[in-house]
Amino acid sequence: MTNNDILKKLRVALKLRDDDIVKILELVDFRISKSELGAFFRSEDHPKYMECGDQILRNFLNGLVIHLRGPMPPKGSNSKREEKTNFNKEAISNSKTVGKQGEASAKAPQKKFIKKKSLLHSKTNKKSNG
Repeated sequence: MTNNDILKKLRVALKLRDDDIVKILELVDFRISKSELGAFFRSEDHPKYMECGDQILRNFLNGLVIHLRGPMPPKGSNSKREEKTNFNKEAISNSKTVGKQGEASAKAPQKKFIKKKSLLHSKTNKKSNG
């Protein structure tokens, strides 16, 4: 499968128009005109057909990630990953306090259970067998 085929299939699957693809490529600072882009979608036997290079496909995929996910937040800001981490830390600390409360109730005096003698060892059973 060629890069042109991959680009065509992504275009159809994501319902992208030429304008959309140009904008996606601009997200990664890659400039291309609609006519250049149209040359990638032509049939291979067409005289104006151009082969899609690795660089164009790579930039399109990187731009597509930005287009679908949104731009990456700056490293100093509070990102979603950090928020998830903070949430997980809070959940862990809350579970530890709940665990300590559970331990306190577990240390409460327990009822003593008296072991019952089994019927095999009872006096009545021995007399009947002997």
